[in-house]
Amino acid sequence: MPGLTALMETPVERPVPAPASAPASADESADRALVRLAQSGDLGAFDELVVRYQERIYALVYHMTSNHEDANDLAQEAFVKAWKALRNFKGDSSFYTWVYRIAVNHTLNHLKTRRSRTQHVSLNDLDFNAEHDPDLLQLISHKNPRRDVNLRELGERLNEAILKLSDEHRTVVTLHDIQGMPHEEIAQILQCNPGTVRSRLFYARQQLQAWLSDLLR
Repeated sequence: MPGLTALMETPVERPVPAPASAPASADESADRALVRLAQSGDLGAFDELVVRYQERIYALVYHMTSNHEDANDLAQEAFVKAWKALRNFKGDSSFYTWVYRIAVNHTLNHLKTRRSRTQHVSLNDLDFNAEHDPDLLQLISHKNPRRDVNLRELGERLNEAILKLSDEHRTVVTLHDIQGMPHEEIAQILQCNPGTVRSRLFYARQQLQAWLSDLLR
């Protein structure tokens, strides 16, 4: 997969990758080595870091903006900002956390000036404790003859509900329920405490469930 140089090419609509877990410690060790090389001016080392995280960053930005062109542009810009700021990276957090923070902040700044009008979130991506909700399980059960109709309607309503969330609440839903990141990692990215993350996530889930309550009855 191409690195930073290829990100400068004309944006294309990419498939949104499945949620990925945080990198293992071995990956973080490799990241640190690549960061040291990149900080000394090795663009090839930074290209390898881009290759490692560009799909995850693209997915993050896409779920925050619901726009493929914006996701391409903002992901590219986030990596460019990371390259320019790399000499100031002290390693207080993982590179993974640091570049996510850059992408989140850059995207939030974008959303302040240009509000997204559409959102496409897969039911498989968004999990607000569905496995513990018998009403929702019944709604989408394979044994239910209305399953296809229900899934389509629920998906459309879910997209509308996501749009109603504030930027900060959409961000925690994206990072936790779509990207699968733990509360502590999100807290580092958003530079807040884990309790704040849990509070925002709880509120966002409550809002989503309230807006979908007629479908979940």
